[in-house]
Amino acid sequence: MKHVRHFTPSLFLSLVHVCLVQANYAPYFFDNGARSTNGNMALLSLSEDTPVGTHVYTLNGTDPEGDPVTYDLTYEAGSRRYFSVDKNLGNVTLIEELDREKEDEIEVIVSISDGLSTVSEKVRILVMDANDESPEFINTPYIVEVPENTPSSSSIFKIEAIDKDTGSGGSITYFLQNIHANKFTIDRHSGVLRIKTGVTLDYEKSRTHFVVVVAKDGGGKLRGDNKVFSATTTVTINVVDVQDTPPMFIGTPYYGYVYEDTLAGSEVLTVVALDGDRGKPNSIHYCIVNGDEGSFEISNTTGAISVTKSPNQLKKEVYELKVKASEISQEGDTPEHIFAMVTIRVVDLNNHPPTFYGENGPQNRFELTMYEHPPEGEILRGLKITVNDSDQGANAKFNLRLVGPGGIFRVVPQTVLNEAQVTIIVENSAAIDYESSKVLTFKLLAIEVNTPEKFSSTADIVIRLLDTNDNVPKFSSDYYIARIPENSPGGSNVVAVTATDPDSGLWGEIKYSIYGTGADLFLIHPSTGIIYTQPWAVLDAEVNSKYNFYVKAEDTDGKYSLAEVFITVLDVNDHSPEFNENIQEKTMIIGSPVKIEAIDQDAEEPNNIVDYSIMQADPANVFDIDQSTGEIKLKSYIRSLDIIHNITKNKDCIWSLVVQAKDRGSPSFSTTAVLKIDITEETLHKGPMAAFLMQTKDNPMKALGVLAGVMGIMVLITIMISTAMFWRNKRSNKVMPVRRIIKKRQMPPSRTVRMEWLKFKRPSNAAEKFVVEEDVKSLHNENSNNNIQVVPAPPASPLPPAPPALAPRSDAPGWRVPTVSGSLTPKHVIKPPKKKGHGSTHNALVSELKMRFEKRNAAFGEPHI
Repeated sequence: MKHVRHFTPSLFLSLVHVCLVQANYAPYFFDNGARSTNGNMALLSLSEDTPVGTHVYTLNGTDPEGDPVTYDLTYEAGSRRYFSVDKNLGNVTLIEELDREKEDEIEVIVSISDGLSTVSEKVRILVMDANDESPEFINTPYIVEVPENTPSSSSIFKIEAIDKDTGSGGSITYFLQNIHANKFTIDRHSGVLRIKTGVTLDYEKSRTHFVVVVAKDGGGKLRGDNKVFSATTTVTINVVDVQDTPPMFIGTPYYGYVYEDTLAGSEVLTVVALDGDRGKPNSIHYCIVNGDEGSFEISNTTGAISVTKSPNQLKKEVYELKVKASEISQEGDTPEHIFAMVTIRVVDLNNHPPTFYGENGPQNRFELTMYEHPPEGEILRGLKITVNDSDQGANAKFNLRLVGPGGIFRVVPQTVLNEAQVTIIVENSAAIDYESSKVLTFKLLAIEVNTPEKFSSTADIVIRLLDTNDNVPKFSSDYYIARIPENSPGGSNVVAVTATDPDSGLWGEIKYSIYGTGADLFLIHPSTGIIYTQPWAVLDAEVNSKYNFYVKAEDTDGKYSLAEVFITVLDVNDHSPEFNENIQEKTMIIGSPVKIEAIDQDAEEPNNIVDYSIMQADPANVFDIDQSTGEIKLKSYIRSLDIIHNITKNKDCIWSLVVQAKDRGSPSFSTTAVLKIDITEETLHKGPMAAFLMQTKDNPMKALGVLAGVMGIMVLITIMISTAMFWRNKRSNKVMPVRRIIKKRQMPPSRTVRMEWLKFKRPSNAAEKFVVEEDVKSLHNENSNNNIQVVPAPPASPLPPAPPALAPRSDAPGWRVPTVSGSLTPKHVIKPPKKKGHGSTHNALVSELKMRFEKRNAAFGEPHI
């Protein structure tokens, strides 16, 4: 019984739960159609260029009982997850990049759940194409063999490219680059490559052609822009040779010689012919057609022509042979042939070469010693050379020439018949230079001109040069740049200059010296060229950091050259920062910084760069300082004097700070100073006067001087106005009564002058006691006999300007008056056009102006007499 009582409540709860579950209705998706952006995702299509992270759809459904629903996306095993969903809102986001070419349909299982029931549906998302693929050529590389006799306009190859995109993005058109420069065309749709109309190929002119083919798709949208993609490939077209060119002789014209000692059967010369078709050339067959007269024969295969008789049996001096060269094809026929003429001359034997002679007989070496740079046109008289050829006639004619460095000497004569005296003349004196070459070597060549043997002989010409002082000392550089620290002791080395003189002996010795306005502190060693400072010299980069002078290199004959020396004195950190004189006391308005400044007299950075810091302050949490500018300001949380009073018991708000200015040199120097800062609050409106008063708070004499100047200007203007009014009334013929009756009438707005009279109100603080407000009343003056210049002008004349003393200015800056603590509080008021002064002079001037306006207003109410 105990066991039964334990399970009875549990069984009852289970039955209640089953009843509740059976009463629950399943949620369902809304089916909003193919173009809807929310529902069950059925018939959804996305472009493959949709960016990752895009919100692409919203799952939307409901529960019949109104319970909240959640959404989910699942995929089949092994499938890539392209989307994620917000379970509560149903927002579907793309999380994986789409690629239609890899997967054009995505299956997703969408589900909706009310917590008890879940409904799932399998949907397919179509991936739409975007133009994101470029054309690709297939079956590359393209190499085409085309016979050279292929007719024009013939198709020779078909090029094929594919584009994985669909629609216009997948359509491909073809075209050639440099269409005007090649011999081919291509069908833009089929890709068939053809020879241009009217164009033929020629293997002998060009064996290979390279054609660049471009495949371009039809374009399409990609991420909102219209994109067109293309690809290029190169087609190599090899032209195949065809037997269409006759043979040709090489090395024409042909000349041969038969000498008196030539033996019968000797080869005289060889003719050479080649097939004009170089791809697969045919063999050549040679034969003599006529002109041989039985004295010569030719080899059918090699083309070697030989004499068949001895020279004394030859009846003619010149034989003209007509030789035929024929191609022999593989079939054995001779389709192509060509002719050439061969001239064979019978001559006497040439057996004596030219020979050189000196004073003592045949000689093949001649030597001479001379100074460098002789005058141009001078004859080398130390050379005694004769040349001779013992042959006669044409065999004794030969040419002379020098072989060696060109353009230095020339030989006379250049052509010799039998014998001549050889003369060598200087042609380029500058090239005969001892420093460049101490010995000049040439070969004197004599070679026969018109003989087939071209006999020749040579002789060596050796010229030894002696030196002269023909060079100027030359520095290794046109200028020398040196740097030396300013703390270098006297006698320190600065820089070494180097000059060279290629002359030999004493002519090559160099002496150095320096001169110029910048050389006073320096010396130079006369032989080594080392520049050093004077023993007593003291360098200071702050006084002079640049020195410039000249250095001279001179040889023993007085020939010299100059170079320029630039010396920079490097700064050394030898100065401490120094504060300016007005650093002792500063007034700080809450919200505005004060600035300190220290100057470091060093010449260069970082020695003269100053950093600022606060070394001591009590309390230490009130001020901050800008390390670079030296601006001192209150910490950001201090916005009023009350906060400062809460921090410290120092009620007078005058602080003493120990500030430090430290340079960045190595070693670093620093200076400290005690700065007193008077902290106050700004009590006047901001404006030029307030700024001026704050600037002159610490210099009251300056403020008094400016105030006296302003008051003087106002008195001068008042006198000028009174004088002008006096002379105008004096020139008027009318009698001006003391009181007149004036009928008031409405005045146009342009003649209305307004002014605010002084109104004194209860001040809220000390600064407001000095605030002035003025009320400008509308006035009219018909007789123009007082200081208000509002006279109705004649129609033809323009209105005169308002008097300077009474015309209001709305853009005048407001007054700024110092308070007891020395701070400024801006107060915006309407200011008269002239500057006001302080004290009794200002109050008297205002009272006088007020009385005049009251009298004028009273006169307006009286009748006009």
